[in-house]
Amino acid sequence: MAKTQKIKEQKQKPTSKGSDKLTDEGAVPAVVDYIVGRTGTRGELTQVKCRVLQGKNQGKQMRRNVRGPVRKRDILMLRETEIESRKLRSKISKGAFS
Repeated sequence: MAKTQKIKEQKQKPTSKGSDKLTDEGAVPAVVDYIVGRTGTRGELTQVKCRVLQGKNQGKQMRRNVRGPVRKRDILMLRETEIESRKLRSKISKGAFS
């Protein structure tokens, strides 16, 4: 006699709360108002100030990090509008060179 293999039904794990926010609204357009500066360990990111055009945060101006080429008046498609990037710190804050 052959043994029958029991297959357990796998329960789907609940997704994290953060990923739910990403998919609720979809992508939201935002227009670049001005470029703040370069950031990242190698200067590969550009920090910009952008204004959200649609969604529940319409009209909100926020700071975001962008990878790749970006210019003023470009349209960014943001997956979420809740989190804002940290402000850039100046390289010389205090000391003999200030």
